[in-house]
Order: sequence, then C-alpha cells, then structure tokens
Amino acid sequence: MPTPEQWLEVRAHLLRHRHALASKAAGEYPDVPKVAGTPLLTSPHWMPAAPVPLADLSLELARSSPLPGFTSDLLPDGFRSYSDAMAALAAPAVFENRETYRLLGFTDRRLTFGIGSYFDGIDVGEACAHEYAARELGHTDALPLRAAVGDPCDPSRRPTNVAISTLTIRHDQATGEATFFLHWRDPKRVGHAGGMYQVLPVGVFQSAGDDDFSLWHSMIREFAEELLGVPEVHGADYGTWPFARRLTSAARVSYLGMGVDPLTFATDMLTVAVIEAGQFDSLFGDLVSHNDEGRVLEGLPFTAANVERFVHGEPTQAAGAALLSLAWQHRESLLCA
Repeated sequence: MPTPEQWLEVRAHLLRHRHALASKAAGEYPDVPKVAGTPLLTSPHWMPAAPVPLADLSLELARSSPLPGFTSDLLPDGFRSYSDAMAALAAPAVFENRETYRLLGFTDRRLTFGIGSYFDGIDVGEACAHEYAARELGHTDALPLRAAVGDPCDPSRRPTNVAISTLTIRHDQATGEATFFLHWRDPKRVGHAGGMYQVLPVGVFQSAGDDDFSLWHSMIREFAEELLGVPEVHGADYGTWPFARRLTSAARVSYLGMGVDPLTFATDMLTVAVIEAGQFDSLFGDLVSHNDEGRVLEGLPFTAANVERFVHGEPTQAAGAALLSLAWQHRESLLCA
C-alpha cells in the first residue's frame, strides 16, 4: 500500500505522460479494433459505415444492472476509492460527483442507459490508468484491476459513462472553406485528459433537469457553456430558449461512431456538427478564448495537414484524434449534405 507521497508521484507521472501512456496502453488490446488508425478502442457494431444523423439514434432508459466489485492495492491507507484519494490529495478545480446516464447496451442504433454517477467511472477508469502508470515506474509488475475489467468495450463489465464529443465545423458554402475548433484541457482544472487537446464541445451525458433524457439537449448545453462561457445550464426549456432553437435549426449533426480510451476507459460518442458560416457567426460571435476547463483554439482550417497534426503530432485525446480522422474520411458527405 503506497504512502500519499508515493501515490502523488504516480499521479504526477500519469498527468505528465498521459498521451504517451494512452498510446502504449492500446497495445494491451491487440485483438480489439481501433478507430481510424488511432489508439481509440471500439466494437464493430458501434461504427457505422457512413455518418448517421443524430436524430436516427434512439434511446431507452432502463434499470441499471449490477456490476462486479473492483478493488485496488494502489490506494493510500484510509482511502476506499480512487475518487476519494483524488478529492483529498489531487482534486482538480472541476471535480463533482453527479448523476450520469450509464451505458448498458448499444445495438442497431438503439442505446440503452441506466443511472450511474461520475465517480463510478473515475473509480475504475482513472484507477486503471494510475495502475498502468505505476507499472511504468516500476512500482508494480502486474495490472490486476485492468485484468478484472476485461474487455473495455463491454459495458456489462464496468460502469460506462459516455461523453458526447463533438467536432464543430464552421462551413462557408460560398467559398467551400471549413474551419474547426479545439480545446486545450488544463490539467489543473480537469480530472480527465489534462494537458491534451480535444474537440469542442464535450460533455458527459447526464440530466440537467426533469425528464432531460436527450443527447441533443446535452450537446446544446455544452455548446453554450464551452463556446460562449454561459454558466452551467439547469432546467432549460429548449422549446423557448432562443439559443437552443437557433442552434437546432442551424446545426447538421451526425454520429460517426463510439470508442474507448485505452488508458482510462473513458467512452466517447463521436459526433460532428456542421454549421453554415453566417449562422455560426450569429450564434457564436462572442466565442470565448478560455472556459472553465481550458483554452479554446478557434478557426483552424479543416485541411489534411491540420488533421494530421492533431491526429499524429500534437498530444490529442484518443477520442478527438479518432473523430478528426473519421470526419476527414467523411468530409464530402458531411460538408455537402
């Protein structure tokens, strides 16, 4: 059992080398398919052959099934879970345990969810990442927690919170030019993927009010919060909220697939929102340069060189790299729809 100082040493190594560790951890799953030449793990029935309109996905809310228990020998004495240790020893600025929709199954464009919590994912996924970093430092020679999880793409094996990751593309139909937006995630402010680039916006699928069981509603809130700096939205009336109505009319939203980070098991739905330039400028004229989770990179030309840069060059989260790669593959259908 490590001391708090030893735990913090491993945690610091994980934060500094998260991108390299994620790329290496993909090698632990030689038989699991990867998305678009990136480390992101996936299941074949999660990946459509072509972009699917978000509206064609259907949702079902069901009773959550019981999960096996997970324990780790890498927690300091006195801590019962990884989230407990993080909260006491290394809490980022944004770190709250909220109710989430937990993925139970996904077949034939139908997603089944139950109720879970944000810390459920931390206690398994981030603990497995810590275990992997500890092995890299020589503190352990085995990965028992990762072995207990088994197939990371099987939601019956672990608590699976789903983040909706959206590549936002501003498309000028007159010139054909397209630009996209990225987020640099500040490791001092976030509990996951700090120090890495990611698409924008991204948010864990969760409710923000009564009967708010909608992928698109979740995405609307993240657009407002991450691109405009709007305070966290709760209990919105999406039918009367002007921003929600205008965004719903302007955005063409497609689902491209879903995948799992090989290091942390973070699970992301990969979506693209294409917005015509004039409508985008009207909606996001007050685009922020920073938000609660990091820095916003705006107006990057959607070109092969920039896709290559952030897929294989810069430290980009696996889901973001996979989404950029997929979007480039499907660019004609996405931009010409």
